[in-house]
Amino acid sequence: MNFYTFQLYGALFLVGLAVVILLLFLKTVYVVKQAEVILVERLGKFHRMLGPGLHILIPFMDSTRTVLWSFVIPDEGGFMHVRVSKSFNRIDMRESVYDFPKQSVISKDNVMMQISALIYYQITDPKSAVYEVYNLPEAIEKLTQTTLRNVVGSMDLDETLVSRDQINEQLRIILDEASHKWGVKVNRVELQEVNPPEDIRQAMEKQMRAERNRRAQILEAEGTKQALILEAEGVQESTILRAKGTAESNIITAQGEAQARLKMAEAEAQAIAIVKEKAGADPLNYLVALQYIKALPELTKGKNDKLVIIPYETSSLISSLAPIKKMFELVT
Repeated sequence: MNFYTFQLYGALFLVGLAVVILLLFLKTVYVVKQAEVILVERLGKFHRMLGPGLHILIPFMDSTRTVLWSFVIPDEGGFMHVRVSKSFNRIDMRESVYDFPKQSVISKDNVMMQISALIYYQITDPKSAVYEVYNLPEAIEKLTQTTLRNVVGSMDLDETLVSRDQINEQLRIILDEASHKWGVKVNRVELQEVNPPEDIRQAMEKQMRAERNRRAQILEAEGTKQALILEAEGVQESTILRAKGTAESNIITAQGEAQARLKMAEAEAQAIAIVKEKAGADPLNYLVALQYIKALPELTKGKNDKLVIIPYETSSLISSLAPIKKMFELVT
């Protein structure tokens, strides 16, 4: 072996050694990001958790724990769910959302429904999430299915459709208590869809349509009733106002007629006083003569072939006309 061959072997050895050291460095040095945790096992036994930052492990003694979890995720079209498995050694500590496929659930009144749910959960203890349960997502999925069947199975269909908040809260409490030993905190549960069978949906639509028609008829009847009441009140108020106006008009007319009669009576009284004072005659004869004179035109109205007989006493009439003649002479 010459010198050049020795140098070549030496260079190859150094390159191999550098590669081995680099591989060991990559296998023993870990940079953990924020909100991530790596579980470290030493000789097959749990040793510690690596938080955010730079960490160096002991080669051939320390190793990271690889976790295999399976998830149910919707396909590209979003109509079906497929189960996929994922292997990783970093556990995400952030809140996660698990979209469960539709489950067949039977209500208390024996109606089968398709219900899908969303679960918002967060890993609080990575050690328990890995070592206390085999497959955490699948365990949460199965627990949710059984719990959902128990909760919905104790309710009627109508109660299930209107009590989503109550169902969500019951599911959250039960799941949180059951998954506590797995190091998981269930923060929220939401029912996405509650789909009864097609015939039940059609019956519900007919019932809803009938209820809406009933409400519309009630509102229309109430509107007609209010309109009739307002119209009757308007007629009543109009009649009352018209009656008040007529009464006030009659009162004013009566007051005018009374004043006119009073004025006429005062004028006649003055005339009688003047006749008595100036003519020195009996006022009664004067008034009788005036009535005779006023009645003559009415009695002589009509056709010329009729004979009108006026009964009177000539002497009395002449004596009655005497005061009028005297009054005329006094005036002229």
